[in-house]
Amino acid sequence: MYPAAFDYQKASSVDEALQALADNPELKVIAGGHSLLPAMKLRLAQPPALLDIWGIEELKGIQEEGDWFVVGAMTTHFEVLTSTLPLFHEVAGWVGDPMVRHRGTIGGSLAHADPSADYPAAALATGAEFVIRGPGGERTVKADDMFRGMFESAVEPGELLTHIRIPKTITAYAYEKYRHPASHYAIVGVAVAKHADGQIRAAYTGAGEKAERLPQLEERLNAGQDAGTGLVDAGGLLGDRFASAEYRAHLVDVLAGRAAARIK
Repeated sequence: MYPAAFDYQKASSVDEALQALADNPELKVIAGGHSLLPAMKLRLAQPPALLDIWGIEELKGIQEEGDWFVVGAMTTHFEVLTSTLPLFHEVAGWVGDPMVRHRGTIGGSLAHADPSADYPAAALATGAEFVIRGPGGERTVKADDMFRGMFESAVEPGELLTHIRIPKTITAYAYEKYRHPASHYAIVGVAVAKHADGQIRAAYTGAGEKAERLPQLEERLNAGQDAGTGLVDAGGLLGDRFASAEYRAHLVDVLAGRAAARIK
């Protein structure tokens, strides 16, 4: 199918993009386009105008600042895959297919907050931070506060996610995923990361309306125990023709056990 008609404009800098968003609140930001364009072709999304930020060079690349890797929001999945970013480079290998990985962006995925996306679990497990700019200036949001609901992140209308800050102080990590065979999105994915202070953080994606921490798994692993079972309540999970809520809860247990075994 073809998308509905829309207006189109490009921005060459963050300031230019923010001004365009302020001038036209109906603008929908497009980066790599691998989330928005399929929805537009199916007429599930019909934005009247698009703002293309693909050409903003200041949002691309990976830098090091002290104990952090600072990743531009327009950095592609392939660049993440071929980097040394702890946990994220492993997760990037699970994203889509080669075409998606060479065009899709880490910032686009995280800001979109798809409940089946891979990166949100990695962000929660590593304790990443998000740098967001808007009319009121720049602010930093912790991973625990980034994902608010289904397709809802902390990036407000008129704002842009500019960078992701990932701590260097990750000593071990693992991502285990059961994926949809066609879309490659996560039916369930579990990320686990051990930090330099010895503490372990863990999160899951794909099973609920947003990625979530796994406090019971964290408590058990930090106490030197096995992952065990019953990590999530099926009553709060999604169910569909691909997997029931109960099966997703079972998958969380299975994948958490596999991921935990890899970081010991």
